[in-house]
Amino acid sequence: MIADPFVLSITVFSIMFLFLLSGLWIGFSLMAAGVAGMLLADLNLPPGFSVWTKIGNLLVNSMWNSVNSWSLTALPLFVFMGELLHRTAVSDKLFNGLVPWLNRIPGKLLHINVFACSLFAAVSGSSAATTATVGKITLDELSKRGYSESMALGSLAGAGTLGFMIPPSLIMIIYGILSDTSIGQLFIGGIFPGLLLAGGYSFYIALRAIVTPDIVPSQEESFTWAQRFRSLRDLAPVLFLIAVVLGGIYLGYTTPTEAAAIGVLGAFVLGVLFRTMSWSIFKDALWSAVRTSTMITFIIVGAAFLSQVVGFLGITTTLSRFIADLHLSPYMLIFILGLMYIFLGMLLDGISLVVMTLPIVLPMILHAGFSPLWFGIFLVFMVELSQITPPVGFSIFVLQSMSHKDVGFILKATFPFFVIMVVTVVLVTVFPQIALFLPQKMIG
Repeated sequence: MIADPFVLSITVFSIMFLFLLSGLWIGFSLMAAGVAGMLLADLNLPPGFSVWTKIGNLLVNSMWNSVNSWSLTALPLFVFMGELLHRTAVSDKLFNGLVPWLNRIPGKLLHINVFACSLFAAVSGSSAATTATVGKITLDELSKRGYSESMALGSLAGAGTLGFMIPPSLIMIIYGILSDTSIGQLFIGGIFPGLLLAGGYSFYIALRAIVTPDIVPSQEESFTWAQRFRSLRDLAPVLFLIAVVLGGIYLGYTTPTEAAAIGVLGAFVLGVLFRTMSWSIFKDALWSAVRTSTMITFIIVGAAFLSQVVGFLGITTTLSRFIADLHLSPYMLIFILGLMYIFLGMLLDGISLVVMTLPIVLPMILHAGFSPLWFGIFLVFMVELSQITPPVGFSIFVLQSMSHKDVGFILKATFPFFVIMVVTVVLVTVFPQIALFLPQKMIG
């Protein structure tokens, strides 16, 4: 039996990582780590009270409390909406609609990854769906037109992560549920940081095009204003869906769950209008959404159980006291946590990163005086960074499967956009009102 909570915390999380490295499902790994912690701890239970009874009580309570939330229903609905859009002609419409408007900007069509990902992120909620859907169209087209393959891949890797920041965001929904933070406020808080990040990407692309002109083709592709305005017909359906889904949340007319249901209906209608919807596509999208939502829910349940175990064993209190005893300034605490998240992002996917660390980290953040709303945005940035860090950067896998390029080539192409993301995180940390201004304004 282990009586020291600090030693117990190290033991529990070591066991958890061993389970994860063994290939066990993430949800099972989290539950197994919690069970191991209960069995190893010196609980001093009353006579006749079995440790397995306590484990069962904690497991049942955590499972019920973590999924008994109306807000959680927004998760499968947004996943389903993204799947429907992923399998219809929305990405084609985005490309055709954006081309006439971007050809005169320094960097020309290299900006299309940033703009298309920003727009698609606002209706999909998923980084993987954003990267895969936009990449299937833009990578081949940019290559055919003579654009730098390195810049095309790097900008897609960076911009694809906007699916987590620009609302609606699956990570924000999960964070809101686990931290008891308003999901609507998180959505609103992600707007300015998301636009700042997208603007940073476009600024870098334009600067590179000016300094290194050969990354774009020399021939000019001209469009008349009449052609530009006609292209708005391709953008209008997507812009309308964004306005309906997000406008209802921002104006207070709909909850995130209601907006997600409207988004599913809108995605279905767009598929019908574009004549790309079929029973096969609908069925594939539905089953994919079910699989993804079930996987995420199972991880949430496992994380909730581990969170209860961590609290019950006093691990959270011990670690919080340990950090407090270090007398770190709030910004030094954020710096250390940022390094920790970058390291963990090399090993874990984004959802696991949130659900596994939040029970430990959130009490420290609150004790340091940070807003849980701001920390939610910070955490989304950390998840975005994890998408493009080896060896478990999911966006890297998506790009490799689409481009068939070496991982080293993709990582080199992605690195400048990784740096831009780090700079944006620093700005949002030093100036938290970037994330907090709009939610506070909307509340006021």
